[in-house]
This record gives sequence, structure tokens and C-alpha cells, in this order.
Amino acid sequence: MAKVIQNRNEKESPEKLVTIFIDGRECHVPENLTLLEACRMEGYHIPTLCYMDGLTPWGGCRICVVEVEGQPNLVASCVTPIREGMKVLTASKKVREARKANLELILSNHPLDCQLCDRNQSCELQSLCYEFGVREIRFQGERKTHPVDTSSPAVKRDLDRCILCGRCIRTCAEIQSVFAIDFADRGFNTYVSPSLGLPLGESVCINCGQCVLACPTGALSEVSHVEMVWDAIDDPEKYVILQTAPAVRVSIGEPFGMPIGSISTGKMVAGLRRLGFDVVFDTNFAADLTILEEGTEFINRVKKGGKLPLITSCSPGWIKFMEHFYPDLMENVSTCKSPQQMFGAMAKTYYAQKMGIDPQNIVVVSIMPCTAKKYECQRDEMKSSGYQDVDYSLTTREAARMLKEKGIDLKDMPEEDFDPALGISTGAAAVFGATGGVMEAALRTVYEVLTGETLPRIDFTDVRGIDGVKEATIKVGGLEVNVAVAHGLRNARKVLDLVNQGNSKYHFIEIMACPGGCIGGGGQPIPTNLEIRMKRIEAIYEVDRNLPIRKSHDNPAIKKLYEEFLGEPNSEKSHHLLHTHYTCREKM
Repeated sequence: MAKVIQNRNEKESPEKLVTIFIDGRECHVPENLTLLEACRMEGYHIPTLCYMDGLTPWGGCRICVVEVEGQPNLVASCVTPIREGMKVLTASKKVREARKANLELILSNHPLDCQLCDRNQSCELQSLCYEFGVREIRFQGERKTHPVDTSSPAVKRDLDRCILCGRCIRTCAEIQSVFAIDFADRGFNTYVSPSLGLPLGESVCINCGQCVLACPTGALSEVSHVEMVWDAIDDPEKYVILQTAPAVRVSIGEPFGMPIGSISTGKMVAGLRRLGFDVVFDTNFAADLTILEEGTEFINRVKKGGKLPLITSCSPGWIKFMEHFYPDLMENVSTCKSPQQMFGAMAKTYYAQKMGIDPQNIVVVSIMPCTAKKYECQRDEMKSSGYQDVDYSLTTREAARMLKEKGIDLKDMPEEDFDPALGISTGAAAVFGATGGVMEAALRTVYEVLTGETLPRIDFTDVRGIDGVKEATIKVGGLEVNVAVAHGLRNARKVLDLVNQGNSKYHFIEIMACPGGCIGGGGQPIPTNLEIRMKRIEAIYEVDRNLPIRKSHDNPAIKKLYEEFLGEPNSEKSHHLLHTHYTCREKM
């Protein structure tokens, strides 16, 4: 039995319609819309910069201005409610000239070196300037300059490219409830900054990268590991191992023009192999390993009266959020490392021994849909193998750029398989990429281990879907397991506050920092919006359905790993290599 505790699908009364006139055409639209929403509903394109679906409209950039009969000035359509009989002109000469002038004013304090920018050819400002025929800037004056902030291990800030649209601020506050950044100073001197003017790396930023997805220009981008990876590939002394996350296979085709939601696993493996990596493995192998460790941890807590609810630990953005804002729940969080880090530990111990390779010559590279993975692999405690478990983490965007730099087009690639040994995985591991996936994968294993019976139905659809918070009760033999799934940290707060208040009935909680889970991670191709997330999620579940093995504990490679090396889940050796600890951090 599942229950959505946000966005309930309750029956609502029909919306009242009002009549407005858009460019002379009579339209009947719901009364609670803004002009921008009404125009878009009726098929009229109105450009925007500061507006973004899912965020509170602000009306700051004035690119969305329109003419309204009876109004002395142009109005920002994103913050103007409609009213009965309103007459609107969306693209009159006055409107077009105002939009063009506003773009020129923005450009008057913006670098014009588009070729050197991370967002070249995917920049919203660049696209609008082309669309409106901006070929010169009539306004000249003083220009602000700021040093580039590279203090964060995950997110780079280039304030010279910031257009003060506020989308990053609202995303951090409204979607993630972190409030790491805000406007500082006034007037011409206004800029976006963490509290007290601190560098981003010294703030409460959780490195999730949702601000990067929200930024319309190149003011925010990931800290690049590309050149370091090229150096490792080109070093004949290094044995470079690549691992790819489950969500990457359903998104990496997008920068190459493949349809959104394309499953590119085989083509991706072929392309990445041609970059020069010595082996290409599947992080899903380690996701299966995570389920065995985390599932066993949950079973032990249930049987032995351990701390409940158990909260998953796969999302490094969520982990840093917990360390800042909910350190009192630290004992509830699973001690398991994420699949990325478990893979690195196994690559530099188990795999190194099997292959007779000195682990100091092994370089482990990951491709993740996430910017926070860059931060995670550099955490001090992620060295249980005796070396840094994972050396470099690339985002999906960085991997696509490397492929293009090498002249590789994924559409033209043949289908190839992951390398064996650490490349075998199950459908349970694949669904890690979607919100609810870790929970579903864990339940498939926990059910069969606890009951000794085969699951009558393998799909736990109760924990699927895009609702911000879901809860369900799953019968596992004679035990009723109450679970909750939250994605996006504002939603996570709702669940965590219940736990803190003692009002939670949950036994097991999954939290993912990013909306939609990893498929909506901060390192995914831009744009990433709700429609795109939904298509990627559909593809993830298709991957699961198409795999011959769909339960982590049935993975023969995982069984062999325990037989040959780890002993059993939660053994002393697995605790040393595959588990971690956390740090209480300042809230600021």
C-alpha cells in the first residue's frame, strides 16, 4: 500500500476559465495563470532568462515583457496575472525593441569570449542574442570583474559571466532548502555570494550542482577533471580503469543528438573504450554490492534492535546536507559507501590482486551524473584501499566533451559489452538511477533474504514515481516494513523532521539530493527539466526489465567476490573496505 504525502492526487473542482486576447486572438484559459503561462499554453513563444519552471517567478530580467492594453509600460509576463478581457501583444515592435535593448544592457557587463566559455552553444543568453539579432552593443561603461572561485571541489563560479537572474539562488533555496547563496551588495555592485562573502568551498554548499543546471550562462560549471584524465590515459605507466553510473547510459546520447531517454549502454562502452581506457566497467556491479551490504545492515538492525529508521547513503550531496543540518541523525544513516566508492576500493584491492597490478599504478575514473561525486572521491575517509579509492570523477557533460574531442560520435558506435569481472550487474543496480530505485533494489534482496522465499512480484511500483515524497508499507513475511522515498532536499526535510520529532513510523528511508534522483543529477546534460527526467526514468526501468538478472543477491560476480575476497556481507573485511563514517559540520 502506497501513500503520497506530497502532491496528493485529490479530486479538484474544474478550473474557472477567463477570456483574454493574445495578439488579437480570443483565448479561454484557467484564471489562475500568469500571462507567460497563458501565452505558452496557447502556443505563443515568449523568451525568458530569469524565469524557470518550478521556481518562484521573479520578473528581474525583463526579457519576457509584453504590451497590455491600458498599461502605460510594458509588463513582465512571468509575474503578471491574467484577468478577464485582457488584451496582450506578445511581439509588437515596442516589445521586440525592449527585449533587444535589455539583452544589450546585459551584454554591456558580460564577457564576449563565448568560444572560451563552458556553455558555448548551450548558453541561453547567447541563443537569445542570436534570436533577436543582437550584433552590436550600444551601451558602453564600467565593467565589473571578479576572480574565478575554484575553492569548491565540485562547482566553479565565474561571476563575470553572471547575469544576476537569481535562478541559482532560488534553486538552492526552493528546491534544495540549503540557502548556500544569495544576492550581496546593492545596485551596480550586486553579486551572488555565499554567506559573509566566503568562497563556495567554505560554505554550506552540498555540491549537488542543481545551481549549475539552473544557470543560463557559464557563471556556474563543474570543476573539470578532463585534463587530469587525459594525462592519466596518456601515461604508459598508469592502468586506467573507468566505471560508468547507471543514469549515464540513458543521458549521454543527448549531446550527440540522440532522442532523450535513449538507452546508449553498448554505444557508450564502445566510445569510451576508444578514448583509451584500459578497461570499461559498470558501476552497477558496485550498486549490487551496495545492496548486499546495505540490505544486510538493515536486516541486522531489524533483528538486533539497531537504530531505525535506516537511511540510505548513496547520494553524497545528501550526506553533506545531513552533516550540516541533521548531524543528530548521523547514526541513522547507513555506513555503506556509495557504489562509486565501493567500486574504487574493490578496483585497488580485489581486482589489483587478481590481475597482478600494483595498485599505486591504477587510476580509477568514474563517469557520474553528479557533481557531488567529485567532492565525495576527495573526502579524507575514502582511502580504505590504502590509496584514494577513486581518483577522478567526470560528469556526463565532461565525458561527452572528451568523446567529441577525440572525434567520436556515439550514434556511429557499434554495441560493445562492459569488460568482465567488475562489469556484471543486475536490473536492481540499474534502477539506482531513478528516485526510489535504491529502495526497490534493497527490498528485492531484503525480502528474499529475510523470508527465504522467492518474490511473488519483483517490481515494487509503490516506491516509483516523481512525487516529492512517497511512503509505502511492504509486507516482508510476517513483518510490515514502512518505507519512505524523498528526492530533492526540501522534500527530504519533511521526512527528516518527522524522524527528529519522533513522529516517524519508518523503518527504511531513501534520500536522493537531486530531483528525480541521479537521472536529474547536477552533472547531467543541459537542459534537464521535468519532461526530460521522466523520459530518462522510463529508460532506466526499461534497462531493468531487459536484464536477465534483476536481483542483486543473484549476481554471480558478487557471489564470487564474497567467496574469494570479502567473506560475507558486513564482515570485518567488508566493513574496512566498503563502509565509512561521517563528520558533524557547521550549519553557518
